[in-house]
Amino acid sequence: MSVLLSAGLIAGTNAKATENTNPFGLVYDGAVTENVAGKVNIHPTTYKLHSLNIAANIYTPADYNASKSYPAVVIAHPNGGTKEQVAGLYAQRLAENGYITIAADASYQGASGGEPRHTDKPAYREEDIHGMIDYISQYPGVDNNRIGVLGICGGGGYTLKAAQSDKRLKAVATLSMFNTGRVRRNGYQDSQLDTVQERLSKAAEARAEAVKTGRERLVGSMAGVTDEQAAKLPFDLYREGFQYYMRTYAHPNSTFEYTESSLMDLMTWDATDQIELINQPLLMMAGEKADSLYMTQDAYNKATGTTDKELFLIPGATHIQTYYVPEYVNVISDKLVKFYDEKL
Repeated sequence: MSVLLSAGLIAGTNAKATENTNPFGLVYDGAVTENVAGKVNIHPTTYKLHSLNIAANIYTPADYNASKSYPAVVIAHPNGGTKEQVAGLYAQRLAENGYITIAADASYQGASGGEPRHTDKPAYREEDIHGMIDYISQYPGVDNNRIGVLGICGGGGYTLKAAQSDKRLKAVATLSMFNTGRVRRNGYQDSQLDTVQERLSKAAEARAEAVKTGRERLVGSMAGVTDEQAAKLPFDLYREGFQYYMRTYAHPNSTFEYTESSLMDLMTWDATDQIELINQPLLMMAGEKADSLYMTQDAYNKATGTTDKELFLIPGATHIQTYYVPEYVNVISDKLVKFYDEKL
């Protein structure tokens, strides 16, 4: 099971995902089901990023008027997640409060283009965020001086990196931030420090194999894991994530499989490297009971380049519960609106 733990959770297709009748494929609670005049509308779109087709959803506020001026927020989804899950939930919540928002599938993942599939390189994920900014900055009604970002889980770690250089972002927020490089390198809660070199060697071997055969070796799948096995996983993030991604909020495009050769990039990357370059207002949110909280606390303490920063803990919440539990979602949404209203 240690290989699975180092890889993280894996989502899969289940009955709820295949029977989903939402016309936009959205799987979160309270999702838009149709575009109605005077209400929040959703606009599925595609755009090019380095020759790849990126699939995204744009959410516009009620009574949207292209001739008016609106703040905007770009939203980076969790590792293995899609724009139709928690990223879409918060995109819709912010749109309900007057923001134009965008949630896009990462390159090589979800409904976006890119081969080999499931390539998971930090540079690509960072560029995805820059690309969302590129696109939304040209969207009718968006005020380019009022663009913010929200990064969730793994998207939060990549957001911290993207914000270091992209000063088009005027306000930076993360939720349940997951430092993918640290976890891939050290294991969750630094539990695999004794196998770092072994796993790096396997990643290099996987790259050599791909060059020779043209086939990428994939890791991280939990497709065959049963509910009983998942219940015995040692961390809340993995136990609850299994339920979220494989049972209650599954989406057919959501998978945590990734190419093993990607670990050559992932294991030498860290969300907190040069984090002092962030000088924008920074809000870092996490569940009070999240076993991933240590990553948010570490990044927050290292973010010395901004004096306008806040660590906000959601009382009683674990990592995955911040994705869907109504009472926590309401607290987080209210905090985000207050933050962006003040900073944008």
